[in-house]
Amino acid sequence: MKNLSMGFVVFLLLGCAGNKKIANNSFLKTAFQNDFLIGTALNVPQIENKESKAASLISNEFSSITAENIMKCEIIHPGWEQYNFNRADEFVEYGQQHHMFIVGHNLIWHSQLSPFVQKITTSDSLMLFMTNHINTIAGRYKGKVNGWDVVNEALNEDGTMRKSLFLEKLGDGYVIKAFELASKAAPDAELYYNDYNIEQPKKRAGAIALIKSIQAAGVKINGVGIQGHWSINNLPLNELENAILEFSALGIKVMITELDLTVLPNPWDLKGADVNQNFENSAFMNPYPNGLPDSIDTKLADSYESLFKLFLRHKDKISRVTFWGVDDGHSWLNNWPIKNRTNYPSLFDRSLNKKTAYKKVIKLASKNK
Repeated sequence: MKNLSMGFVVFLLLGCAGNKKIANNSFLKTAFQNDFLIGTALNVPQIENKESKAASLISNEFSSITAENIMKCEIIHPGWEQYNFNRADEFVEYGQQHHMFIVGHNLIWHSQLSPFVQKITTSDSLMLFMTNHINTIAGRYKGKVNGWDVVNEALNEDGTMRKSLFLEKLGDGYVIKAFELASKAAPDAELYYNDYNIEQPKKRAGAIALIKSIQAAGVKINGVGIQGHWSINNLPLNELENAILEFSALGIKVMITELDLTVLPNPWDLKGADVNQNFENSAFMNPYPNGLPDSIDTKLADSYESLFKLFLRHKDKISRVTFWGVDDGHSWLNNWPIKNRTNYPSLFDRSLNKKTAYKKVIKLASKNK
């Protein structure tokens, strides 16, 4: 080094600094760090760091994590006085170790309830369950979980309240009560309402009315999660933009919470994410078992590019974009709404390689600087 000119040394140093900047911006979480959080949902093997490549990818690419299944009632609260915190504790510890924004999913949902809850016959007993459930779980992670999906999917497609056990026994005020309980059990956490298809006009109107009722009751609600379970064949860009604007006008944060784009045919043009719906498999419904054609890969990439252009246009309103699963192989869409299909909804393929969609998305971040 002593034989090199000072000018060349300076050039090398500046070059290294420049390369470092490029390297940092080559990850999703740093590329979008001035725009919104980039999150993903984690399953048990990922939380346990069983795959080194996946562990490195998750910590490098994402600034936020959501519990995919382990905080749902049937897993975390299997009996009246029985709680299973092992996996949830590991999930929270994972997020803390990697300095991530941690999202608990979810506190109250009509689906994936433990059998004992489904057998409850009185309003008093159901209210006792809801109170104990929220106080115990949200209270355990007070100061650790940064945000909670307090109530999940409480609406029908026409915007009316879903006829769930909670609505039947407690009335539509159960949503306000759930947020009230959560705000006391976890006072420092952000509290969200989360649902699919709420970018669509009728359901959006129902969600707006629901959020306004929580606000009118003087109860804390920080944001709304628009589940991004969409198709490359029917991307609702106009309605999504309207939804972002209208939800933001309520004075709350807007999040895209469960983003994945199916590339497969939908039975009977099914829309949404009702986990209780399943259909028969067929060759027509599973057209890409051995790999994704280039034309479909390009269409997927173009769809993600269009979405992120919209997200960046409204980055002052959107606080987080969370993908529902890290890669194609771990996506729930391989088994819903038809089991044993091969879907390709993510930015990373089954070998955890970056897809064309990833490259288009991160290129947008560079252009946005």
